[in-house]
Amino acid sequence: MRSPDVGRFAWGALRGYPTRTLLMLLAMAIGVAAVIVLTALGEGARRYVADQFSSLGTNLLIVIPGRAETGGATPGTLMGETPRDLTLDDAMALTRSYRVRRIAPMTLGAADAAYGRRQREVTVIGTSHELLALRRWTLARGRFLPDIDIDMASPVCVIGGKIRDELFGPRPALGAWLRLGERRFRVIGILGSEGRSIGVDVQETVMIPVASAQQLFNTPSLFRILVEARSREAIEPVRQFIIDTIRHRHQGEEDITVITQDAVLATFDRIFGALTYAVGGIAAISLFVAGILIMNVMLVAVSQRTAEIGLLKALGAAPRQILALFVSEALLLSLLGASAGLALGMAGSLLIRQLFPAFPAHTPAWATLAALLVSVLTGLLFSLLPARRAARLDPVLALSGR
Repeated sequence: MRSPDVGRFAWGALRGYPTRTLLMLLAMAIGVAAVIVLTALGEGARRYVADQFSSLGTNLLIVIPGRAETGGATPGTLMGETPRDLTLDDAMALTRSYRVRRIAPMTLGAADAAYGRRQREVTVIGTSHELLALRRWTLARGRFLPDIDIDMASPVCVIGGKIRDELFGPRPALGAWLRLGERRFRVIGILGSEGRSIGVDVQETVMIPVASAQQLFNTPSLFRILVEARSREAIEPVRQFIIDTIRHRHQGEEDITVITQDAVLATFDRIFGALTYAVGGIAAISLFVAGILIMNVMLVAVSQRTAEIGLLKALGAAPRQILALFVSEALLLSLLGASAGLALGMAGSLLIRQLFPAFPAHTPAWATLAALLVSVLTGLLFSLLPARRAARLDPVLALSGR
């Protein structure tokens, strides 16, 4: 029996029982589609987090006051009040390395913002001119904080879009005086970028020069220092330079934590990589369920087609040919189901991307290949038992329907 004959026989057998074939195709398609969609969600989560960290800027290092093993999320830590504070002098000392492109010291606090009769509490970030380039932010209008020495105060501010809408309404914000606590600041810019920074919505923040923030909150300490290295290769030398410099300035105490962007991304990659494999494995279980369904249905098919098998054997079909016929039928069924599931899964991933444009739900190539291979292997393995049973039938008994 030639291969085309085997294929036609298998196709004819599937067409002869359309309801049974449709159910098995549906089971296999659902299994493959589940693998495609769930791995797309896992990979999308990994890419989304990586994109969010990339928006922080490239080659970024974050200097945090306090040792990693002793720091905690206390109110004092949020304001930068640790046993030994980071200061503006510490920040300026970090510019002495040629491997450092730019730095941006940050002070964080909350204050009441008021314009006219409107008032609300806002998050105030004290920083420098370099933060705009370091964080890759954009302005909707106006300009960012002036390029002045970081220890110089200036009564200017840049506000987020939500602050502009809530406090100024239809009135023009640029050039207006905004009151923060007991001080007044002239609005010189409005942020166009969205997202979160250090846990707060940038559209709900007011940014002022870092020296002005220290005066406003009456504190000499810094919340963070953001440092950008000149290249990826310079990240580790800059990290060591930061530790050595601060240790020297703090009388030999290593009382800071330096977080590199690569380290954070590597951690998230491992977490979401494991998550993707886990959800893909869970979804693959449905493929084995589909394989068990194929086996059970084909066992029933063998009993229903006993006379047909007996006729084939009476006409001279060898056991291996009978085996090949039933295995080919299962493989054809698996291929059709896998193809339908692949199309269904890709459509589901596309729908997710359309509903959530910021979420890159793309199925990794390995998941697509694995889903197809597992579906075919499942169909092959679970068809062997029914096929061997059919091949071992006695032709005389089979022709009599036994």
